[in-house]
Amino acid sequence: MVNIAVMGYGTVGSGVVEVINTNGDIINQRAGDEINIKYVLDLRDFPGDPIQEKIVHDVDVIISDPDIRIVVEVMGGIEPAYTFVKRCLEAGKSVVTSNKALVAKHGAELLSIARERELNFLFEASVGGGIPIIRALNSCLTADKIEEITGILNGTTNYMLSKMFYEGADYDEVLKEAQDNGYAERNPEADVEGYDACRKIAILSSLISGQQVDFEDIHTEGITKITKSDMLYAKKLGMTIKLLASSKRHGDHLHAIVAPVLLAKEHPLYSIDDVFNAVFVHGNMLGDAMFYGSGAGKLPTASAVVADVVDEAKHLHRNIMTMWKNEKLTLQPIEDTCKRFFVRLSGDADARRAEVEKAFGEVQVVSVDGLDGEFGVVTGVMTEGDYIRKSSGLEGVLHMIRIEDQQA
Repeated sequence: MVNIAVMGYGTVGSGVVEVINTNGDIINQRAGDEINIKYVLDLRDFPGDPIQEKIVHDVDVIISDPDIRIVVEVMGGIEPAYTFVKRCLEAGKSVVTSNKALVAKHGAELLSIARERELNFLFEASVGGGIPIIRALNSCLTADKIEEITGILNGTTNYMLSKMFYEGADYDEVLKEAQDNGYAERNPEADVEGYDACRKIAILSSLISGQQVDFEDIHTEGITKITKSDMLYAKKLGMTIKLLASSKRHGDHLHAIVAPVLLAKEHPLYSIDDVFNAVFVHGNMLGDAMFYGSGAGKLPTASAVVADVVDEAKHLHRNIMTMWKNEKLTLQPIEDTCKRFFVRLSGDADARRAEVEKAFGEVQVVSVDGLDGEFGVVTGVMTEGDYIRKSSGLEGVLHMIRIEDQQA
C-alpha cells in the first residue's frame, strides 16, 4: 500500500479524491500497488462528507508520519504551499502539485531537493490541466531540441474570445457570461491580463531550456483591449484572434511572450475554441506535434494530478523528472523579435495611405463595412523595436495586434 496525503480540499483536491475513489481499481493496477488516501489537510471541517474522518488541520501530522510516501499539494498560491512542499520533500516524501505559481517561482529549487533525495516533484496539472504536455516533454520528446512551444493555455480567455468572434459579443458581455458559467473568477485579472498563461509558458520555457525562466521577464498582454471591431477586422482578413503563450528559439536565444494575436486558418491553433486548451510543439527532429484537450476543470485537472501520483508510486526510489538549473536564462528582448503587425488607424484610408506607407513601407489596407472613420493596415515583417519607432510618429493609432505566422 502507498499512503498519500492531499493538502487542500477545494475544487481540485476534492476532484483528486473523487478520481481515486471512482477509478481506484484501474489506478491501483497501473500503479502496481494500492493508492490509499490517509490524510486530507484543510483548515475547514466537512461534516457529512465521508472525507471528514481523514481531515487534519496541522501539516506536521503529514510531515511526521513515515507511512506517507506521496503528498499532493492542491492548495494554490505561493505560501504556505512552498513551505509545506519543501518540508515534505526534506522529510523524504515525493510531491505532486497542480500549482503553477509555485512551480514557476520555485520549480528549480524543489526539483533539486527531490533529485538529491531520490524523490520526485511532479507537476503535470500545472500547465494545460488534463493535457499531458509536461510528461511528453519529460519523456517522449527528450531526443529533440524543442524549437517552439506555442499554446492556448487559458480556457477562460479562449472561451471569451470564441464568443466575441462567433457571436459578435463585446468584452464586458462575455466576461459576465464566463463568470456566470463558472469559467472566470469574480476577480478575473489573472486570466484576462494574461498572468495565468504567463506562468504556464514560464514553466514550459524552463523545461525546454534547462534554465530558470522568470515569469516577470516575459512580455505579457491580456485580452482586455480586444473589441468587437478587432473581431470584424479579423473576419475580413480570414483570421481569428487568440491569446497565445509562446516560447521560441532564435539562434542561441529564447524569446517568450503572452499576447493576443491574429491567426490565419492554416495555423494549427486557429480552430481551438471554447474552454479547450492546445499546445503546438516544434522539435528539430520530430517536426510538428499538437496536444489538445480540457485545459481546466475539476476532474481533468484532478486526472492529471492522479496520473502523477501513479508515476511517483511506480518510482518511489528513483528520480524521473527532468531538471532545470537555478541559473536564470536571459530572454531575447522583445524589441529584437520579428513579426507582421495589424494596426487600426483613425481617418480615411485613401487620404492617409501615403503617410502610413512612408512610416511602415508597403501595407495591405483593410476596411470593414460599418466601421466609419477608421481603417486597418497589415505591415510587412519588421522587428518589434522598428514597429514602436515607426508607429510613434503616426497620429491616430487606435490599436495594434501582432500576426502569428506559422514557422516552417
